[in-house]
Amino acid sequence: MGFKRDNDRYYMTSVRLGPKGQIVIPKEVREMFGLDVGDQLVLLADRKKGVALQTTDKLNPMMRRVFEETEAEEAEE
Repeated sequence: MGFKRDNDRYYMTSVRLGPKGQIVIPKEVREMFGLDVGDQLVLLADRKKGVALQTTDKLNPMMRRVFEETEAEEAEE
């Protein structure tokens, strides 16, 4: 079970890495960010700071365009 704090602004829990390298994002977190099946997230990794997931709408405009172009190219295939 996760830990919530400060009017649902923060949420902390642990997740397990499955046999295929997948994790499950807890329901509470999906609801916090309005995430649904098929939504695209960006994985950011830094050897010293760790791993973070970010929604594409929080990216700076230049990076957001890269992801939008990638989605458009995939849709054309």
